[in-house]
Amino acid sequence: MLRKTFSLGDVVEMKKSHPCGTNAWKIVRMGMDIRIKCTGCEHSVLLPRARFEQKMKKVLIAADPD
Repeated sequence: MLRKTFSLGDVVEMKKSHPCGTNAWKIVRMGMDIRIKCTGCEHSVLLPRARFEQKMKKVLIAADPD
């Protein structure tokens, strides 16, 4: 199975939308667990990497490589 590529600072789309109505999340922490923050209401969620990769659809906005 092909692993999904993402990096710190990327804005990603998840399979299910957040109750606030938005479907875009920003990656704010990476490691064994990944912390994502809702771009609509700033709610933060910590997910294990495997679960995050299952629920992520695609990268909407890639972070600058600076």
